[in-house]
Amino acid sequence: MFGNRVKIDEDLLRRAKQCAEREGYASVEEFIAHALEKEIARLNEGEQPGDDEAEVRRRLQGLGYIE
Repeated sequence: MFGNRVKIDEDLLRRAKQCAEREGYASVEEFIAHALEKEIARLNEGEQPGDDEAEVRRRLQGLGYIE
């Protein structure tokens, strides 16, 4: 993991450190990695291998967003 760097707001880092300590994580990095993994998995739940532009267009038409 050395060499990977992400800059985040100081207040957000402070809150992440507090949560990591409270929840028993070994480090804030471990907590942040776990939180990102959970969020990425949640966002990817709805994706299907066949989702392409035509499918997205069909869905948007069905919802009335485009004609």
